[in-house]
Amino acid sequence: MDIRPNHTLYINNVNDKIKKEELKRSLYALFSQFGHVVDIVALKTMKMRGQAFVIFKELGSSTNALRQLQGFPFYGKPMRIQYAKTDSDVISKMRGTFADKEKRKEKKKSKLLEQSANAAKKPNQGANQSSANAQSGSSQNQQVPDNPPNYILFLNNLPEETNEMMLSMLFNQFPGFKEVRLVPGRHDIAFVEFENEGQAGAARDALQGFKITPSHAMKITYAKK
Repeated sequence: MDIRPNHTLYINNVNDKIKKEELKRSLYALFSQFGHVVDIVALKTMKMRGQAFVIFKELGSSTNALRQLQGFPFYGKPMRIQYAKTDSDVISKMRGTFADKEKRKEKKKSKLLEQSANAAKKPNQGANQSSANAQSGSSQNQQVPDNPPNYILFLNNLPEETNEMMLSMLFNQFPGFKEVRLVPGRHDIAFVEFENEGQAGAARDALQGFKITPSHAMKITYAKK
């Protein structure tokens, strides 16, 4: 009866009123906390409505995500998650393309590293910094100058497609979470309020440098009092 653990998770009971691109971005933001997400498949055909597949690079990541996010309220509906069946047509058809995709990604990555190495001589070069950050969370913490502790966090370097739902999903997993406040006319910054400074600090440390999209590492500081 049980389905064997799989790199791919099958999710259903997804709110089918969400646009496909927003759905994929939100799933990426939520699931990539557990490991490297290779791809997300969400089809809006009648047969596939309210369903999605999330493909992880590592088996441990998919197992962890399944346990932690089972029943998670996603756009107002509890997600139902299980391992994809190994003979799932969608995934096996795509499997052949993954290897090529990964190769292309690796090529892109080495090109970016090369460019960032060349650009390292220039001051304020973000690309070089972010490649270093990806390897070390602690160096990320050192690089973000901070204010005195506060129960409100200030987020910046957020991607254009950030929305309140996405940030709430990330932060409401931490005790004491109260609300997310976006700044009208600014997509790149937001405030997140907690009940006390300690709870805000725990969320800040856990999500410092978290990538909502592959190219934007979130910077988190305490808000100025």
